[in-house]
Parts: sequence; structure tokens; C-alpha cells
Amino acid sequence: MTAPLADDQNHFPGLSRIGSLLADPGRAAMLWALMDGSARPAGELTMIAGLSPSAASAHLARLTDGGLLALEVRGRHRYFRIASADIAASIEALANVAQVSAPQRSVPRPARTVPLDMRYARTCYDHMAGELSVRIFERMLEGGLLTQHGASLDATGPGAARFADWGIDLAAQKTRRRRFACTCLDWSVRRPHLGGALGAALLEAWSSHGWVERTERPRVLRVTPAGHQHFDAFLAG
Repeated sequence: MTAPLADDQNHFPGLSRIGSLLADPGRAAMLWALMDGSARPAGELTMIAGLSPSAASAHLARLTDGGLLALEVRGRHRYFRIASADIAASIEALANVAQVSAPQRSVPRPARTVPLDMRYARTCYDHMAGELSVRIFERMLEGGLLTQHGASLDATGPGAARFADWGIDLAAQKTRRRRFACTCLDWSVRRPHLGGALGAALLEAWSSHGWVERTERPRVLRVTPAGHQHFDAFLAG
């Protein structure tokens, strides 16, 4: 019988290494706490994970060396954040898989027990997620603002005009060193919402218009009265 190929010799280089980083509950808790796009100090992540300082320090070092976390040094303090939007999107998708395969063991709570405000509108790293975001994304596809090819998306002519109305420069977004637009599986709704550079630009634009705003609760977004009026009109088409 042929022995299995080592991880760096097969067609999925690094996959088992990433899997081992995500397998530890303490490291998973740290990563999930950073899914709001924030940078948090080591001490706060230590308390969130329920670990001793020495154990937390070792876990944070592994996550940083493994490329999942980025370290920011501010004076004598060290802050950690998710290293990239693609990594955050992957964690969000894996959380959804964990729910489906073993909901009683998943990091986020099953969809039926997710607080209503988080289920309705929240951040997924640097873009918007939740029921409202899923409905908006579906309306964009139905209305011909976006075309979809697998997980990749592109804006149509009418879509470019709509995004410009929201204050988004599509040409500038396409020059960013990340995917322009892609689907991101929403773990509470279990349907895709819009991610990538365009998803991040939309959240920034909607925030600047005063339609959504961050709250004191991590990841939870509040849709303002003006936002409800605007999004209702958009969804009504």
C-alpha cells in the first residue's frame, strides 16, 4: 500500500497545517473574537479563550507564525487581528460548515439561537453579513446589478451606476490586492452574502451615509431609520 503524501508534496500544500491551527478550541475562540475586524490585546484574547497567559502566548505565536493573525505593536502593547479579509471569509465559511455537520460543537451558536440583532445585521470582518445583507445580495443578482460565475462576481453596467450612486469607485476597488467581489457563506442564514473589496466598500459607504452604524456589541450593526427606509426601497425594487 502506498504511503500518503506529505502535506507539502500533494496538491493541497499547507491544508493540514491550517487545519491544525484551527483545531484547538482556544485558538478558535481567539480567532472568532477577532471576526469583527478589530485588533485586540493579548490580555483580552487570553481572557476570551479562558487560557493561562503562557498558554495564550504560545497559541497567539502559532497563529501569527501560521499567517492567520497579524501582530501590531503599539508602544509596550501587542495587538492581534485577522491577517486578511480572505482568511476571515474562510473562517466564516468554516463556521457554517461546523454548524451543519455538528451544530452542538460549533463555535458560533446554531442559527435558531443567534440573537436577533446579530442575525439581522452584523459585520463579517470588513463587510456586512446577516439576513439583511443576504437579501440585498440576492436583490442585486435578481436586479442584474451583479453577474455571478461560481463564487466570483462582477458588476454590470446598471450595477456600476448604482454603486456610483452609493459613492463607490469600482475602478479603484478593482485595483485592490484582493478579490473584487465574491460570495461569502453566511453562517446564521446559510445563504451567501457579498464579500470581497466591493462588500467592504458597501459597508463603508452605507456607514458614511448614516444607514448602518456599529454598536457597543462586537460585530452587531444597527440599521438606522434612514437605513431601513433606503434598504426597504431598494429591496422593493
